[in-house]
Amino acid sequence: MDERAVVRGLTRLTSPPLVPEIRLRLAEEPFATWTATRADDPPFWAFAWSGGQALARFVLDRPEAVAGRRVADIASGSGLVAIAAALVGAAAVTAFDVDPLAQTAAAENAALNNVVVETVRADVTADESASELKAADVVLAGDVCYDPDMAPPMLAVLRACAERGAHVLVGDPRRPYLPRGLEAVAEYDVPETGNLEERDTTRAAVFELRPGSAANG
Repeated sequence: MDERAVVRGLTRLTSPPLVPEIRLRLAEEPFATWTATRADDPPFWAFAWSGGQALARFVLDRPEAVAGRRVADIASGSGLVAIAAALVGAAAVTAFDVDPLAQTAAAENAALNNVVVETVRADVTADESASELKAADVVLAGDVCYDPDMAPPMLAVLRACAERGAHVLVGDPRRPYLPRGLEAVAEYDVPETGNLEERDTTRAAVFELRPGSAANG
């Protein structure tokens, strides 16, 4: 499969409404895009989800959170959050995702924004030993708590990163599987989410995961 051709064929150039500074290749309709990819999993890479937009907005508005630091973006999808970190001066940015199309999309989108993002195809819940993740000073994760099976292992990885001293930030619209006890450091109204969420405008927050926080999930 020509992954670049698939990404380009299913998307168009646009900007997420909360993050107009960044250009991405995004699709318009989730189910049609999923059918077209013939993949087992939904094409998360083809959309700018509300938690990711909130996290990218936070990074752009507060560059001191990542500037000069090594950044890992977990479940990167389109690469939106990773690109935001690169734009404001992160020393190095690595985008992790299990989907090869996400890896391709993130690389394409980074090039569109004239930034360097290393893309790694990896399941961080199965391989926490990835050197780029262990070396990251800042770990970013947008929309990783949407699924009851995915949220616990993802949060276990994020907690491990926090315990070793990384600054961990999570973007999420307070989905049911987001654990209690996380501290919201910013909130945003994300417009034009009707094709992905249950409402046209979705309230999403950025949470800081500190060592020992949300220990009970």
